[in-house]
Amino acid sequence: MHDRLNELGVERCLLWADQPSGLRAVVVIDDLTLGPAAGGIRTRSYPSLDAALADAAALARAMTFKCALGGLTAGGCKIVVLDQPDLDRPAAFERLGQLVQELGGLVRTAGDLGTAETDLQHAAKHTRYLHLDEAALCASVARGLMACIEACVAQRGNDATALAGLKVAVQGCGAIGAAVAKALNQQGVELLLSDVDADRATRLADELGAALIRPDDVLSAKVDVLAPCAVGGVVTEQVARSIQAWAVVGAANNILSDRRVAATLAARDILFVPDIIASAGAAIDGIGRTVMGLSDRTPLIDALGTTARDVLVRAAVSGSTTVEIAEQLARERISEGAAGAGAAEADSD
Repeated sequence: MHDRLNELGVERCLLWADQPSGLRAVVVIDDLTLGPAAGGIRTRSYPSLDAALADAAALARAMTFKCALGGLTAGGCKIVVLDQPDLDRPAAFERLGQLVQELGGLVRTAGDLGTAETDLQHAAKHTRYLHLDEAALCASVARGLMACIEACVAQRGNDATALAGLKVAVQGCGAIGAAVAKALNQQGVELLLSDVDADRATRLADELGAALIRPDDVLSAKVDVLAPCAVGGVVTEQVARSIQAWAVVGAANNILSDRRVAATLAARDILFVPDIIASAGAAIDGIGRTVMGLSDRTPLIDALGTTARDVLVRAAVSGSTTVEIAEQLARERISEGAAGAGAAEADSD
């Protein structure tokens, strides 16, 4: 187990089990340099504990980078609940809430893929370190993502504030995807919507007057911008070679199946804003409010567009991928934060 943690670059891992409720959970705390660890609760079926651990590790690292790039005093973590036939969800999430509370604020969490609002409500009975305002978090993701699309428009030499007339394909019509679609609709964007839940996609399309596209076709749709807002890993090498959009900007976590896919997109002159920037709005809203005490988080959310533009420009000049540039920038901000904390500690001594 320790060898596997070393392979994944994980220093802090908790395994939670509660026999009466069937709870099985993996918690990876990636980094605490800048502050407490922030990350959502993902619930899904995994083929093995190792697969759950690998997913949690990758998502926790992404959260660390996301917080750093968002200007937050927080690091990253992830809680993964293994969805199994014997899982008593109400009891399991109540126990999960107790376990989060025992950490005393070291972990700050919220919802994520596969975790229902009712699950979070059960957990919130026992912890004050759970953010329940899903609507606000989703709206913040949408605001940040739009700022990143504007950065892509500017990078192409167009008016960054003029999104009207763009054609955008949104993959996923859940809470976040719907918020993204509604925000884009208000800007006069032409939408193509897709979801594996056909009824959900149809309801949202009817509400917005948008067009529908089959899930099998959405990633290769002939649009300006592709916005994956569901599960991660959807942009594989094969998909990257078939994309017809000139930009990929999504709210899903870990959109690329492999970081090397970024080079394929770059070789095809497809702009890619890493999701550690594009989807950071929720982290900014949650941590900005509960940890940093900011009454207005919108300046930090809007600044994601500036960060995206900086990354796009640096990548174009250096020949590195936007993923490499974004991660480098995140590490620099973490190092600066560590140096600042060390200097403050020395002064206090």
